[in-house]
Amino acid sequence: MRSKSAALAAAVFIAGTGLIATAGTASAATAGPRNTAATAATTEGAHKAAYNGACGSGYSVVNSAGIAGLGTVYLTYNSSTGKNCVVTIRNEKGDPVHMSAAVRVLKDDEETQPVVEEGEFTEYAGPVYVDEGSGHCIEWSGVIGDEEYFNSGSNCGTLK
Repeated sequence: MRSKSAALAAAVFIAGTGLIATAGTASAATAGPRNTAATAATTEGAHKAAYNGACGSGYSVVNSAGIAGLGTVYLTYNSSTGKNCVVTIRNEKGDPVHMSAAVRVLKDDEETQPVVEEGEFTEYAGPVYVDEGSGHCIEWSGVIGDEEYFNSGSNCGTLK
């Protein structure tokens, strides 16, 4: 099984080539033996981790997705600063598990690097921030344990 870092790097590389980037829709990226098709959709009946305000003052939730009933990844935006933020939150605090939060701005004329926080956490991963999100599509993802949600090309706003 590939490491979580390798899985995130592979997802970014593939998305950077335009092979799976689809503006305005969620795309599940497979990384090793994960069943991401099942994890990309929110599990019906599973309770959702509430947004915890980790991104700070002025950030509003603009998108979110469940991660296999284990928690939720949130994409937030601050209209005053034009920054986006991602945080991955577990449904229940517990023993440390592998988690990540990642975000990057998709630009037509420039290859951008994701901002990632990855490690063993008891409650949440992130927050991670990107500038210049206004007017561009956003790629964002979250991992809890072996489950992942990945979205490339959402929340595009007004394209330049």
